[in-house]
Amino acid sequence: MFADLRKHYAAIKDRRIEATLDADRAAAFAAQAGDLRLDFAKTQIDDRALSQLIDLLERTGVADKREAMFSGAAINDTEGRAVLHTALRNLDGGAVTVDGQDIMTEVRATLDRMADFATSMRDGSYAGQGGAITDVVNIGIGGSDLGPKMGTLALAPYHDGPRCHFVSNVDPADIAQTLRGLDPTTTLVIVASKTFTTIETMTNARTAKAWMSEGGGDVGRQFVALSTAADKTADFGIDPARVFGFADWVGGRYSMWGPIGLSLMIAIGPDAFRAFLRGGQAMDLHFRSAPWRENLPALLALVGLWHNQVCDHATRAVLPYDNNLSRLPAYLQQLEMESNGKGVSLDGVPLPFNSGPVVWGEPGTNGQHAFYQLIHQGTRVVPCEFLVAARGHDDTLHHQHRLLAANCLAQSEALMKGRTLEEAKKKLAGKFDGAALDRQAAHRVFPGNRPSITLTYPQLTPEVLGMLVALYEHRVFVEGVVLGINSYDQWGVELGKELATSLQPVVKGEKPATDKDGSTAALVGFLQGHGL
Repeated sequence: MFADLRKHYAAIKDRRIEATLDADRAAAFAAQAGDLRLDFAKTQIDDRALSQLIDLLERTGVADKREAMFSGAAINDTEGRAVLHTALRNLDGGAVTVDGQDIMTEVRATLDRMADFATSMRDGSYAGQGGAITDVVNIGIGGSDLGPKMGTLALAPYHDGPRCHFVSNVDPADIAQTLRGLDPTTTLVIVASKTFTTIETMTNARTAKAWMSEGGGDVGRQFVALSTAADKTADFGIDPARVFGFADWVGGRYSMWGPIGLSLMIAIGPDAFRAFLRGGQAMDLHFRSAPWRENLPALLALVGLWHNQVCDHATRAVLPYDNNLSRLPAYLQQLEMESNGKGVSLDGVPLPFNSGPVVWGEPGTNGQHAFYQLIHQGTRVVPCEFLVAARGHDDTLHHQHRLLAANCLAQSEALMKGRTLEEAKKKLAGKFDGAALDRQAAHRVFPGNRPSITLTYPQLTPEVLGMLVALYEHRVFVEGVVLGINSYDQWGVELGKELATSLQPVVKGEKPATDKDGSTAALVGFLQGHGL
């Protein structure tokens, strides 16, 4: 599939990006949707490569599969499910059917229930045992934690509701440190688990329940469930009026648009949350209508395929120059690596090429003083994805935001330009000479010709965040279709869960470790010998 592209890359990989980057290329290798602009001119993708990449979209039927997804077809075929997180933000669209039933009536009714509840939290009309709710603790894991946690931090300038806290790790330090200092009589606990059986989430939920009961809170009133397991939530003691369900056509890592986003809605208010949904809807409309050459999700996916499957760059760094997006790299780790970290095709046949890349990152400028050394001078090429806004949310510090933006643009320029040995020697002229000059200059050489893309937007508003999240969701979809894999199951997380369950009686000392391998048995013995 990628043979012709790899052959073309081999022929052009030593060509300097900078040498091709005139005003015409800068305009041609960029695209815009609403307030989002994607610049991929600082890559080695040229006209021929882009044409071949777009041909991949045609040959793999991305357009037809895109419409199948939006129409409610069961594109998650290993689980026999539709993939319709887009319906959760379909505020102005028509009917969406699953198994012959229009799901939009229930989607809108749930959104209205969420809005009513969030409003009552925010205006104090729904109170705890000790008065108005001051703090919300969201207990979840995976998408039920990463999504709302990322979104709440990203939209911190709009956060005018109760304080929001997030617990995900079964490590007792996580929940103990979160609950410490909170008042159990004015805290609302949200338990986010579709099945209400997720072991980490339910362990933390029981701990929070005991904390609230012992502290004088009203568990019956101050617990909310985001779940479809009505029987289990009732057994836990949660009133059905405070249970918000969602269907199996919403995957965990795609779920913050609906009930899983309740903590975000409480933080920023229903109006801002709807603006977030409208941003996602706007990207959906763009994705479905824009030609490939102007289609942001498609272009972002093609850049990713070019760097990973064609150029064999194994990782992708996401570098938001926006401190409020500090959790975006972690969110995208799950979105991309759980979705496209697969080893077989839809037919169950081993893939003849690598699947998804390793996704990682950190906000600028912090990362500049941590890992950028490797990005600039290391032996591995790391494609970078920069994000930066034209302005922040504090006009009195706009001069500081300009410094932030200058750093962002300088990094992508430096990755492209680099510094030659001769340029390094000129900078050191007069300080060293002879062999010392050669040696010192060698340490100051930057290979350059390292690719990056940049996403820019006027300001990180709820609408822009919605567009960004939907953009990356659709990128994952396009990459998955081209690679011929199912982006919507996650069987790779199951084996560890099964083995953890079987190990519990072993670590408790209730069962010997005789059926475990020597290494695992020795590790259990060491830990038990030190108080496990």
